[in-house]
Amino acid sequence: MRIFLATMLILLAANLSAYTIKSIKYDGLVHMSESVALRMLKFEVGDTVDDEMLDKSVKAYFKQGYFMDAWVDIENGELTYHFKEKPLISQVELKGWKENDTEIIDSVVQIKKGSLYDEKKMEAAKKRIIDAISQEAKIDSVVEIQKENLSNGSIKVTFVVNEGEEIIIKKQEYSGVSGLDSDEFDEVIANKKQEYMSWFWGQNDGKMRLADLAYDPLRIRDLYMQNGYLDADVNEPFVKVNFDNYTADMSYQITEGEVYTISAITINQVKHVTDDTLVREFIKLAPGEPFNIKTFREDSERIKTHIADLSYAFVRVVPDLKKDKENKTVEVVFKIMPGERVKIRNVIISGNIRTLDRIIRRELYLGPGDMYSLTDLTDSRSALGRLGFFDGNTIEEKRIDNKTMDLVVKVKEAPTGNIQLGGGYGSYGGLLVSVAVNDRNIWGSGINVGVKAERSGLTSNYSFSISNPRLNDSDFSGNFSIYMNDYQYNDYTVLSNGFSTGLGRRFTRYISGNVGYGYSSNSYDFSDTNTTAIDTFFFEDYAKSSISISAKYDNTDDYYLPRSGISASQSFEISGLGGDAEFIKSRTNFAIYKGLKDWLGFDAIARYKARFNYVKENGYLPVAERFYMGGIGSVRGYESYSLSPTVADSESSNGVRRIGGEFTASNSFELSFPLVPKAKMRLVTYLDYGYIGTSTDSRNDYLVKSLDRGGFGAGVEWFSPVGPIQLMFSQPIGEEKTDKTAVFEFTMGQRF
Repeated sequence: MRIFLATMLILLAANLSAYTIKSIKYDGLVHMSESVALRMLKFEVGDTVDDEMLDKSVKAYFKQGYFMDAWVDIENGELTYHFKEKPLISQVELKGWKENDTEIIDSVVQIKKGSLYDEKKMEAAKKRIIDAISQEAKIDSVVEIQKENLSNGSIKVTFVVNEGEEIIIKKQEYSGVSGLDSDEFDEVIANKKQEYMSWFWGQNDGKMRLADLAYDPLRIRDLYMQNGYLDADVNEPFVKVNFDNYTADMSYQITEGEVYTISAITINQVKHVTDDTLVREFIKLAPGEPFNIKTFREDSERIKTHIADLSYAFVRVVPDLKKDKENKTVEVVFKIMPGERVKIRNVIISGNIRTLDRIIRRELYLGPGDMYSLTDLTDSRSALGRLGFFDGNTIEEKRIDNKTMDLVVKVKEAPTGNIQLGGGYGSYGGLLVSVAVNDRNIWGSGINVGVKAERSGLTSNYSFSISNPRLNDSDFSGNFSIYMNDYQYNDYTVLSNGFSTGLGRRFTRYISGNVGYGYSSNSYDFSDTNTTAIDTFFFEDYAKSSISISAKYDNTDDYYLPRSGISASQSFEISGLGGDAEFIKSRTNFAIYKGLKDWLGFDAIARYKARFNYVKENGYLPVAERFYMGGIGSVRGYESYSLSPTVADSESSNGVRRIGGEFTASNSFELSFPLVPKAKMRLVTYLDYGYIGTSTDSRNDYLVKSLDRGGFGAGVEWFSPVGPIQLMFSQPIGEEKTDKTAVFEFTMGQRF
């Protein structure tokens, strides 16, 4: 009887909390449709539910993240869910730090417009802001969040930032150092003590970089291992901060150990894929020398490239150092794990809004069905960069299985059609401006078309040119141009009408050649002076018919802003196949580019450029075919084409007339630094030096037969939305009274 009563009580209690659903309604639901909400329920109209089932359904809705609050009620079988949704964020701002910096809002704050307000996400954003400020060596930063309800029902979120104080390292001590000079540590660590005149460029400012504190001991240990100290141990620094003036003292405890000498070098191929003798050719480490971890890494990379070029895309070179602590020697083992040979399944092109797929594919050295090669992959990236069509490119390796991969080529289109500008301000000529129009990649076809209507204080140029670097996607190229121009070479003006055409071929990945023909009719204009006997000797109207032969080597990684590689060219022009002018002209150009990021820690670029020109008279050498120096491209600080051998001329404005040189050599050394990376703007400093002269003895009244000049300065390189722009501010070196100097020049559309 007692068991029966207990059972009845339980059934009665269950029936009291059970409901039969007649209808389901939603109140306050905006971001979720009712059909989706109904599908989330574990029951439907007509079912019987209890409080526990209703409670679980409310929690399921709340977990979607759309709601500030959610609850349910039921009356006479009518089930109603009530929601209070989170507001939408329509505006996000920063105050007190990086204001109006959309990149920081995207990368650090990470709160998107149109997202729902969420307290946890706000707190996470605050933490990211504080962490980002700490990277700038500032502590005790405070971030507050202000919410403003807008009339449209959304909210504006403002992160109000009170930046903390910078910690300056005043003292830095190292205990246990004897084998190395502690001054060498400054070359590798990020946290360095403040130096005298810390505000001056190149001096340590002493600012503490909190994010690097954990890595600096590893950097010091790596320096020891570069000098053979394989047992070196560097503890994390002890930092004592004075919060009254925000200064710090740092101390390191170092155990150096002994220098290890290499006893032997062993190659261990898990699967034999290449001759060990070939592998040893890539190894610079040698028995009997102190071990160097940096050289070891470089050797490993060279071995990896060699194996990867044999199609082993997933090769690994694993280090194994077998130390003999008693004799302080180490056996260096290169363990090579090649994996399987890999074939390219597909090449996928993306990001090319304008440029045709085939224009990109013809520059790639890997295609569907090819066996993988790391060198081919690297050269493909550089070839795309040399086109000058893209603002950047990447080639991702998408692994399909152990024997197959896809290559995903991602490019970002750059402006190739632009209005080219050039000019400057000179001490004689004042403001000079030129304008031209061209497109290096018309309709995305890779064809360069230029329609030039150029006017400036020095020149007028009307021309049409077209060139195709890959005729019918082959290794052959072609070009044609027709022109009518006049150019003022400081003391006279040359009027030229003519055309040129040429055919070229690419012989290897880096070497190409060209053969061309040109014809022009040329005359001189002396509107500012009366023609003298000197003028008739040097300045005779002439026709030129010439062929040209040229060769070029270029393995740089980018067209406009190379960071690695060499560009060199040699051309010969032979005039005398008809016409009046008879001469042979040689032009030699050389440039080398080196990125310095690995040494300096930021994107600096060193450049060296050299030019050598020579012309030999074979009958008649017109003055306009001689060489001149000055301006961007030779010696900055002087007006373009103003440096030249001269002869006396009383009719000229300054008593001399420039008649050009037969040989010229110039050198430029440049350092380029990031100025405003987001705007693709850089600062460049430079030093130019050039020499020009003539060996002709047909006149004995040269005032100046040869001269050398230099210039230095700084400028801005800006890859603007309408093309690359250079603004140069120069100071001449060794100028003479008759020289025409230029303190400012600018160009647009040229390679940096």
